[in-house]
Amino acid sequence: MKRSFSRRDFLAMSAKGVGAAVVSYGLMGCSSDDDTEVSQVSFLHGIASGDPSHSAIILWTRVTPQAEGEVKVAWEVATDEGFTDLVTNGETTTSAERDYTVKVDAIGLAAGSRYYYRFSSGEVVTETGVTRTLPQGAVESVKLAVMSCANFPAGHFNAYELAAGQDELDAVLHLGDYIYEYGRGEYASENAAELGREVLPEGELFTLSDYRTRYGQYRGDASLQKLHAKVPFITVWDDHEIANDAWSDGAENHNEGEGEFVDRKTGALQAYFEWLPIRPWREGNHEEIYRSFSFGDLVDLHMLDTRVVGRDKPLDYADYIDPATQAMDSEKFTLDVTSTERSMLGAEQLQWLQGSLLTATGKWQLIGQQVLMGKMSLPAAIAMQKLSIAEYAELGAIAQLAARAEAGDPSLTASEYSFLIGNQHKLTPEAMALLQMPNVPYNLDAWDGYAYEREVILATAKSKGVNLVVAAGDTHNAWANELTDAAGDTVGVEFATSSVSSPGLEYYVGIPQEQQEATEAGVTQMVDGLKYTNLRDRGFMVLTFTSEQVRSDWHFVDTILSTEFSENRDKAYSAVTQIGVPQIVAAD
Repeated sequence: MKRSFSRRDFLAMSAKGVGAAVVSYGLMGCSSDDDTEVSQVSFLHGIASGDPSHSAIILWTRVTPQAEGEVKVAWEVATDEGFTDLVTNGETTTSAERDYTVKVDAIGLAAGSRYYYRFSSGEVVTETGVTRTLPQGAVESVKLAVMSCANFPAGHFNAYELAAGQDELDAVLHLGDYIYEYGRGEYASENAAELGREVLPEGELFTLSDYRTRYGQYRGDASLQKLHAKVPFITVWDDHEIANDAWSDGAENHNEGEGEFVDRKTGALQAYFEWLPIRPWREGNHEEIYRSFSFGDLVDLHMLDTRVVGRDKPLDYADYIDPATQAMDSEKFTLDVTSTERSMLGAEQLQWLQGSLLTATGKWQLIGQQVLMGKMSLPAAIAMQKLSIAEYAELGAIAQLAARAEAGDPSLTASEYSFLIGNQHKLTPEAMALLQMPNVPYNLDAWDGYAYEREVILATAKSKGVNLVVAAGDTHNAWANELTDAAGDTVGVEFATSSVSSPGLEYYVGIPQEQQEATEAGVTQMVDGLKYTNLRDRGFMVLTFTSEQVRSDWHFVDTILSTEFSENRDKAYSAVTQIGVPQIVAAD
């Protein structure tokens, strides 16, 4: 039976936490008349669902017509795979104006229920998708897959394929970098030609048409289509949906001669809303995406935008280093990075998040966002990529031996002395200056570069005593952090996912495979509050919430250079946090 849809339901859906209706209809009678102007179509980009509420869900597809014109598309939602128990259906039209994408807000659904859906145009019918609405009331568990950073030319989307094999997922949280904007031969494209994964269009993305073409290529990937058809997505963008290290009015790789950044951003965000199953606050609003989801009494999920609406330009270490002496102006850097004027979220979004944390009633408060919130300080020479981790460790060991020798340490062994004699030439004045630089945040594009607003969030969570969990992406590596405030109190925990295909820290700072485990152990020891990291492998994580604990399971694939792959179980890792105890421990 079709559940009645009340005015109260509509008003609730129109609130910022849920969004505005896109296109929706009730049950319609079957029609034999087909006056679609373009009747020969294909569904080459699959189907998807997203932004579930307690009574509605966004359904998505795209038609590829043989000729330009308006296309009529029908859709159906049922409780069974055979569509004998039809709950709601309808028809809509699409055209080149929205790149032939179709987005429907299927309303009047029952809470906590599984549904089947499909689209059709003329005689052409899509595959059947599976989706589900959010639960209400008492909930025993919530299971969420967390993904980010899928770079098409870097390799196959095996992480999506592996995630599609997970059972009983309530949703996929995609934390950004759903696409990348680079042209052919740029970032992580070394194997693209061999793999048949060179990007379209060939050049860097600047226009609405460019971004649409790139989304079309990504959405043609069979593994991504499989995951979309199986489980609803809840998404936010990061920088590469627009341009690298983007902020509200610029980006690291938006250069002179490339047009106005606002035009690039406007086209990029329009394409995002066309191609992702995300519910807008209101039709035509392509910039505001922060919103909340309630999984009964167990989890309140708050999805943030740390890129577009409020972010200031990231700081640059080059502005604090004397090029002649390599000395760092630490005092000025500290004043700037902790300034109350620096913004990641913007005043309106920050106020919304504070209000959400203070009024939400779920046992767990989960923040889904893009960049690491945990404090990640490393020696400045490493953070600024002036030395690799291995080089820094070697120079540090030589300097320690030199200091012991100068002090006349009688415990200095013959082999240590021999090593010192053979390597002390490396202790140049420049090298010593690098060793003496302070520990600094390794990534100023993350929350470490916006310390004030991070402190406001942690103080808000601390004042209410909420059980705070932060999910992050962006770095392409897996992390488990305990979140501490300025007073040194542990307020929450952070679990960060590896990437789908983008290379991680091992790519940027150079970690030979044989040094991987030692490097991970060294980084974990260097960073206060860091309990786990994987710096080399591609994959995703699954967060499982119960009333007693949240568990994070990291899943990795053994290769992205072939579609023949397996889960790398030797690298799998699990961590848990108990309710009321913001402490991360390894799971059994």
